[in-house]
Amino acid sequence: MGNIKIILPEKVKRIIMTLQKHGFEAYAVGGCVRDSVLGRRPEDWDITTSARPEETKALFARTFDTGIEHGTITVLLGDEGFEVTTYRIDGKYEDCRHPRGVTFTRSLREDLLRRDFTINAMAYNDEEGIVDIFGGMDDLENRIIRCVGNAEERFTEDALRILRGVRFAAQLGFSIEDSTREGMKILAYSLQNISAERIQTELVKMLMSKRPELLRDAYEMGITKIFLPEFDVLMETEQETPHHMYNVGEHTLHALCNVRADKILRLTMLLHDMGKPALKTIDEDGRAHFKKHAIESEKIAKHILKRLKFDNDTFNQVTRLVFYHDYRMAASAKNVRRAMNKISEDLFPKYMEVRRADVMAQSMYKREEKIKNLDNIEKIYQEIVEAGQCVSLKDLAVTGKDLIEAGMKPGKEMGEKLRKLLELVIEDPELNTKEELLKYVK
Repeated sequence: MGNIKIILPEKVKRIIMTLQKHGFEAYAVGGCVRDSVLGRRPEDWDITTSARPEETKALFARTFDTGIEHGTITVLLGDEGFEVTTYRIDGKYEDCRHPRGVTFTRSLREDLLRRDFTINAMAYNDEEGIVDIFGGMDDLENRIIRCVGNAEERFTEDALRILRGVRFAAQLGFSIEDSTREGMKILAYSLQNISAERIQTELVKMLMSKRPELLRDAYEMGITKIFLPEFDVLMETEQETPHHMYNVGEHTLHALCNVRADKILRLTMLLHDMGKPALKTIDEDGRAHFKKHAIESEKIAKHILKRLKFDNDTFNQVTRLVFYHDYRMAASAKNVRRAMNKISEDLFPKYMEVRRADVMAQSMYKREEKIKNLDNIEKIYQEIVEAGQCVSLKDLAVTGKDLIEAGMKPGKEMGEKLRKLLELVIEDPELNTKEELLKYVK
């Protein structure tokens, strides 16, 4: 039993005290206890109790059944909802994810025993402090991810725990204890039973963590082979070129760490070189080339993002950035305007971040001049934005309506004419006035 004081939110305290007052046990449990001890702000507060669902419902005015067959109801206080779950023992797991049924129990120990990792198997209330039966506090102190009880049993119950374990290690900066790691390796294959949506959630959390490079551990344990086999191929593809000092996989991991924790950017860095293995050639001097790999990378990125059921917006932004990640140009205003038009004004700043992260994950060969080129492009880009120069049809000084008034017939030709005018303006921003452009039309 711990003597650490956790500040419970008022409403959580009220739910716990109401249950206790009526003779039931009740505790905050799981991730909220872990995060509180670590000084992190819990995302949500889960409550566990010896009261049966119907007993809990009888004590609160507003509740709804969240997963009542598994013992969970939501208690509503004001505009907030709190999940309250009856102590339970899970039945047999059939799909590597969900128990066939649950048995309610009055024993907190039995409830904590079914949880995934020791750091998530602690409970707390103000009267007793921290209830830590499986050494979660020690593991928090030693920064260790360890399964409650037997690792293989825990992962056999729910294969998603394998990915969650790696994700917690990435988020918290912890290491994975040996027998837990061994269990992950042995049961990695069972991740094929987990839905794409669940895998996507864990992958994004891992990529957005402070240590996205823990994907390397997932590779070493045979985990990526199941849900991201394309990454394994990167880890086996060397880059015999002065521009690179790592194989494609290691370069990808370094690039991930070089970009800020933004979902679109991290996914782009993960996928940007996926096309390299298929397009690798070696010249007579023994140098590797990956010509047109960005096109192939975009194709593979589309396939992966679809398979993992990403939303359309993420899909569109990431695949576009992957396609243009290697688009290089001399630093001139004309080139930058053209690139902004091609890549899109909205995505251009992200494209710049992608280019930088990529260069910083390459060798030192010509790095200084590559960075200087990017700095110059950045400067020109800022000047273009500040001057409000036109790089897309929406900022062109004439519209289709103006062309019709000038005597043009609506149709395909008109669209082509507008595009031609835009090209003129991209070459020379001074021409973007109605007067000048209509001269060209006439």
